[in-house]
Amino acid sequence: MSVMVLVVDDEPDVEALFRQQFRRDLRAQRFVMDFAGSASEALRRITDVGEHSLILIFSDINMPGMNGLEMLPEVRARRPDVPVVMITAYGDAATRKRALERGAEGLLTKPIDFGEVRQEIDARLEQSA
Repeated sequence: MSVMVLVVDDEPDVEALFRQQFRRDLRAQRFVMDFAGSASEALRRITDVGEHSLILIFSDINMPGMNGLEMLPEVRARRPDVPVVMITAYGDAATRKRALERGAEGLLTKPIDFGEVRQEIDARLEQSA
């Protein structure tokens, strides 16, 4: 069974950016990456991941419709086993506190430090092994 990381962001270039940063890992099939363009799409995806084992979700906070902070309690209710790391352009203390209170494992700020993203993924891969 392969493991999957879900990235939730309404910006269309985010998928290409993540795929480029992790192209070697994806080619080597260390994990699979899936992408959702909205919170509602993400909530549908987490309930039907097929043959994959969902190990981690990265989600933008600022999205139209349901934002990432509103999505968090829903994710926690449906998949309490899957950690969620929020991504925001506004890494202030109030945003961090709100994200953690709603169930996020952590908060990354934009521009995204892909070294930190890799650390999060590697930690989850070790736990799932």
